[in-house]
Amino acid sequence: MANPKRRLIPALILVSAMTVRADPFNEYVVLPSHTKTSHVISPLPHSYMTNADLPVEWNWNDVNGTSCLTKQLNQHIPQYCGSCWAHAALSSLADRIKIARNCAAEDINLSIQFVLNCGGEVAGSCHGGSVTGAYQFIHEFGSVPFDTCQPYIACSSDSKEGFCEHVDTTCSALNTCRTCSKFTDDGGDCKALKYYPNATVAEYGIINHHTTSDIADRVNKIKMEIYARGPVAANINGKPLHDFMGGKIFDDDTASRDTTHVVSIVGWGVEENGKEYWIIRNSWGSYWAEGGFFRVEMGKNILGVEEKISWATPGSWTEKNVPCSEDGTICGDEAIGLDGNLKFMSYVGQGYVDPSVYLIAME
Repeated sequence: MANPKRRLIPALILVSAMTVRADPFNEYVVLPSHTKTSHVISPLPHSYMTNADLPVEWNWNDVNGTSCLTKQLNQHIPQYCGSCWAHAALSSLADRIKIARNCAAEDINLSIQFVLNCGGEVAGSCHGGSVTGAYQFIHEFGSVPFDTCQPYIACSSDSKEGFCEHVDTTCSALNTCRTCSKFTDDGGDCKALKYYPNATVAEYGIINHHTTSDIADRVNKIKMEIYARGPVAANINGKPLHDFMGGKIFDDDTASRDTTHVVSIVGWGVEENGKEYWIIRNSWGSYWAEGGFFRVEMGKNILGVEEKISWATPGSWTEKNVPCSEDGTICGDEAIGLDGNLKFMSYVGQGYVDPSVYLIAME
């Protein structure tokens, strides 16, 4: 489990590309400090799986009647924010944690706002970013707090929307995990928490046209990654989706493949006529399209959906937290009156075991 007291990375000035862009609808931006697009240790699913291992249909939102996905998100409230990249990155990572917990435990939702507060140099902001940038940032920082530490407010340091100019989103201990006690008129204030529940990133990587130029092979690698380890993030051209109402598979092969948006692929299916499609979760709220989901025809790189896939595996996550007092001033042994010489045993983390450990052992 990562040390939640790890030194904070200083927040630096964002590059001008984050605030002035030729295309205001392009939320996919790679920052100069994002220098590492992968950190791979374990065998990748396509190295130990074959096409015969894949089911005809698969949906992490419906595994024998159980959803293995975390909650639906809306990146555009309480004001507009181009943080699709962060939503796709952290929702798919949280989904993989839920899957590792057998889809049965209480959801662990990760703080997107923390990444906006502290990841601006590597990951991105409300003016765009990248999934692998988010994963690089979390991996190097050491952890990402649960969203009860820092709820999403759709603001970053370069955002002028809504109330964003009136809130502090600089990277600090207070903007990593905080709690507030009493009204200010009654002497209350907000404090940074010394200990907080968090999750880590162990590995991350991509599947793209550089990995394999054959689209059929790429599709199978994407399927194997999803089936073995969980949802993935996918770059996509989001412009045709603004007025898309769902109710059918998006199959317009003439639409541009220049990607501007990032979503999460949670599975795939096939129609009676044999047309295969991806099942995709967006971050525009559950009112959009098919309850926040939509389907895109598979195997033709429509909207660029098979052009760049990003994934991450968790390293660990908090199962039992170090308790703190309501105002956050006393934590751990002091909070329950234990002698300082006694070891506090309530900070329990669960480590992730990559599926390759089991699947390769079975061969």
